[in-house]
Amino acid sequence: MTAMSLAALRSKSETIIRTPAEIAADLARSFALTAAGYDADAAFPHDNIRLLHEAGLAALTAPAELGGGGAGLAEASEVIREIARGEPSTALILIMQYINLATLPKSRWPEHLVRKVIGDAVRNGALVNAFRVEPELGTPIRGGLPATTARRTADGWSISGRKIYSTGAEGLTWAIVWARTDEAEPRVGGFLVPMDAPGLRIEKTWNPLGMRATGSHDVALDDVHVPLDHAADIRLPSEWDTRGEGQAAWFGTLPGALYTGVAEAARDWLVRFLKERVPTNLGASLATVPRIQQAVGEIEELIAVNRRLIASAARDVDEGRPFSLTEGGLIKVVTTENAIAAVEKALKLTGNHGISRNNPLERHHRDVLCGRIHSPQEDTVRLGAGKLALGI
Repeated sequence: MTAMSLAALRSKSETIIRTPAEIAADLARSFALTAAGYDADAAFPHDNIRLLHEAGLAALTAPAELGGGGAGLAEASEVIREIARGEPSTALILIMQYINLATLPKSRWPEHLVRKVIGDAVRNGALVNAFRVEPELGTPIRGGLPATTARRTADGWSISGRKIYSTGAEGLTWAIVWARTDEAEPRVGGFLVPMDAPGLRIEKTWNPLGMRATGSHDVALDDVHVPLDHAADIRLPSEWDTRGEGQAAWFGTLPGALYTGVAEAARDWLVRFLKERVPTNLGASLATVPRIQQAVGEIEELIAVNRRLIASAARDVDEGRPFSLTEGGLIKVVTTENAIAAVEKALKLTGNHGISRNNPLERHHRDVLCGRIHSPQEDTVRLGAGKLALGI
């Protein structure tokens, strides 16, 4: 099913037989079979991305009038959670795709650029992501101007600099490069750069503990030329908020959905293990032990809270009741910490079996810990929430 056919189905009165989340669940079961290999090799999941496109999920959040699926945040969250149960690096790449396809049409970008990026996603499954983090600057969400510079030329811009932690770099068609201009009063913003542009190279530096298949390598730009209108949205620094209009709710919600999916995958493996493990001194499966049952209940509690919180927050956004930047950050922190706690509880119940590389639980643990890395991070979120409450 293509994104075009998915949008067409939505426009008809008949009931859709399979929802995007159900399609994602089927794909996730397939992705789970190769997830350990991608983790071991830190290879980019090209096959997973291709299958997402073929299933009509690569452009799910693009507007229906542009050929996309027209999905809102609630539906996107369900798809991300399901995909993450199978292979979470694929889900993170898809998060970046979903956020950009959903928010670019509402941005200040020129319409023809929006149509180009979204058209490529709809027709070819082309991926797009923003490159913001730099070696010296870190993440722009903490303030400061990028070192990456766009120099004005006779017919466009020449961009030079280095980006790190560039999620999905190996598989992208388009990059939105966060850069400053060389003007006397610098402007800053996103420049649309094709990944095959001369002067752009990917340096394969990504070798993390978890989420190893995201292809988040360094990207170096050496006098990369783009047309004048590819300065898609550049402004004075004071004119930007911390995430750009429309993105805060998505960045606050989708990471929690992803890591909840990881926690569910860990829970599923744990349940099978407890049912199958029959110690000789017990004469029954571990699943029959009340203490074990209570501990599993604690894991269920964390997952249930996450799913309800994410669903409620996403529904509010879709129904025109957006929450504040502070709330978005708190939702991200609470849901990722709950997911981490759920997987850690599973590890405590399994002992050596849980940390064995022959079992997937240790991989789920490494993956879920990465939830703390994504912006907004715990310290900035709680500091901001505290200052707001105190009126400071």
